[in-house]
Amino acid sequence: MIDLYTDEYFMREAYKEAERAFELGEIPVGAVVVAGTRIIARAHNLTERLNDVTAHAEMLAITAAANALGGKYLHDCRLYITLEPCPMCAGALYWAQPSVVFFGASDEKSGFRVKGGLLHPKTKSFGGLMEEACANLLTTFFKQRRK
Repeated sequence: MIDLYTDEYFMREAYKEAERAFELGEIPVGAVVVAGTRIIARAHNLTERLNDVTAHAEMLAITAAANALGGKYLHDCRLYITLEPCPMCAGALYWAQPSVVFFGASDEKSGFRVKGGLLHPKTKSFGGLMEEACANLLTTFFKQRRK
């Protein structure tokens, strides 16, 4: 039986969003925003479909969550994302101020930790949640694209 209130459960939900992106030919990154024990926003990358370089999963999830809450701040919310946020997304997260950001796979080339991006000082971040599964989905995607 799955405990519906674990971090792994919510990361699995973000992973399902990444799989949707994969099916659309988008880089497979997914995100969910959780308030309490409820998912208030889901998103996956749509940069190709929308022809918009800012349509990253976490950017879309931030917007959807803010609309669900009726305000721009995500205080007391947790973001689960399958890939470490890039500096652009880290900047948006800085202003949105979620309480916690969990990410799966690290991004050694473009992640916010490598590129010097910052989250809000009140935002905690934890990497490595379902890291292997998240990294494998990305690896599979890029291998298929290179064929």
